[in-house]
Amino acid sequence: MSRPSSLGGLVRNLGAVGVSEAAAKASRLAVVIAMARSLDPLAIGLAATALAASDLLKAFTQAGIGQRIIAAPEAELEAVCRAAARLFRILCLGLAALQVGVGAAMWALGADVAVFAMVALLAAEYLFMPAGLVSCFLAMREGRLQGVSAVAGAQVVGANLATAALVAVFASPFAIVAPKVLSAPLWTLGMRRLRPWRATPGPVAPTRPFLRFGAGVMAAHIFDAARQQADKLIVAALLGAEALGVWYFAVNAGLGLASSFAAAFATVLFPHVCAAGDRAAAMRQGLGVGLALILPAILAQALLAPWYVPAVFGAEWAGVAPLVGILCLGAAPLVIWSAAAQWLRAQDRSGAEARGTGLAAVALCAGLAIAAPFGLEAAAWTYVGVAAAVQLGLAARALAPAVLPAFARARRVAPLA
Repeated sequence: MSRPSSLGGLVRNLGAVGVSEAAAKASRLAVVIAMARSLDPLAIGLAATALAASDLLKAFTQAGIGQRIIAAPEAELEAVCRAAARLFRILCLGLAALQVGVGAAMWALGADVAVFAMVALLAAEYLFMPAGLVSCFLAMREGRLQGVSAVAGAQVVGANLATAALVAVFASPFAIVAPKVLSAPLWTLGMRRLRPWRATPGPVAPTRPFLRFGAGVMAAHIFDAARQQADKLIVAALLGAEALGVWYFAVNAGLGLASSFAAAFATVLFPHVCAAGDRAAAMRQGLGVGLALILPAILAQALLAPWYVPAVFGAEWAGVAPLVGILCLGAAPLVIWSAAAQWLRAQDRSGAEARGTGLAAVALCAGLAIAAPFGLEAAAWTYVGVAAAVQLGLAARALAPAVLPAFARARRVAPLA
């Protein structure tokens, strides 16, 4: 089957992923409003504990199996899909069992029995995932990200709206987690309808390349998750709980929102590069789109922070707007490093991606620890400065094979002044 890799397709897919993300975040507001009106803090806390445990384990689903499907040569695709289907089943069943075990351990260590029940219930999501995952990544391989985003967005929006309605009539923490499980079969059915696939008898690709590639991808995700949580621990330890509250708000309103651009860009860029006959040219094209569309949006968010922070979050947060604006800028080098990471994956160098992500995480946390005693704004500027130096440096080194040959050719054919 053809694998489109065009500038128009890249922009359309990026827009589709962005719309899906925006719809998911907007529908989440309905859940927050319903919880605030119908549940007491204890019920919300129980559900939040169960969801946090479940979300932490979901980091292990980023094992690089699907990326192997996207990047596989056409002649090896069916064999890779058969191997991937088997590995998806093993991974998901293992994570379901692990999640039930984690819930039981939390109960044994003193958590409410309701937490165990909700963690175990959420583990049922993994039982539905394997049947749709190969179809999902085949659709991404073929450039159908608009369809993938529509299915994923419909699941999230549907689950959020169902949660809001269920909480309003059934004031229980189970009303928050149940729709996540109930919507999982809809995602599977949607993906299978979008891109039908069924395993047929035939050769199966060897497992070792999956494990080698997946180890790097998973390590990169773990390092990135650690980076996203460690800053809060550092601020809390050095400046106290009140400063942590301000920092947490600023990160979510600034860097967290702007970083969603980087996540959407990475989702779209990898299949775009893998589908191209000239991957270096596709990488340059994708990087150009990222610089032209995403960086201005990040800059606009940073400049508009003094207006949108009090308008959206309330006048009491107006004093935090400068901090939000500074942290928004930290997403700019992240976009470029995300592009470089997708290039490394497309070159089967996930280990290099993991090392770069780990180095950036250590450098960002060290810089934050040094600057935090001087105040939150100093910490934010240091965070942005270290991100620019380290992530842009790593990206320049990773992208040199794709970008520098083009500059060299342009220089050779440039007319003399």
